[in-house]
Amino acid sequence: QVQLVESGGGLVQAGGSLRLSCAASGRTFSSYAMGWFRQAPGKEREFVAAISRSGGSTSYPNSVKGRFTMSRDNAKNTVYLQMISLKPEDTAVYYCAAAAAPFENVYIHRSTYNYWGQGTQVTVSS
Repeated sequence: QVQLVESGGGLVQAGGSLRLSCAASGRTFSSYAMGWFRQAPGKEREFVAAISRSGGSTSYPNSVKGRFTMSRDNAKNTVYLQMISLKPEDTAVYYCAAAAAPFENVYIHRSTYNYWGQGTQVTVSS
C-alpha cells in the first residue's frame, strides 16, 4: 500500500512558477514509478509527467515539455513537479500517482497507476 499526499498548489499569474510536492508513505517507494496527472473542470484526467524508479528516465507530453520538470528524492519518499512559464490552460487539479514497477520504465497511461493522491489545485490567472 502506498499513500500519496500532494502539496504546493495555489494561485499564480501567467508566466509564474510553482513547485508541487508529493510525499509517499511506505518503505518501498523506490520500487514505484511515479506520475503526475491533471484534470480541469469538464475534462478528462491527462498525463503531465512521469519518472522511473531511480529517476533516471522521465517523460512529458508536448504541452508541458520544456516548462515542467519532474524529479524524485527516494531518500525522502518524495516526488516533485517544477512548473515554470505557467499558462492559464495549466489550471487544473494536479494528482500524483504511483505504479509498481519491476523495471526502469516510465508510464504515461493513467490505467497503469495503482495509487493516487487527493490532488492539489493549481490556478493560473491571465
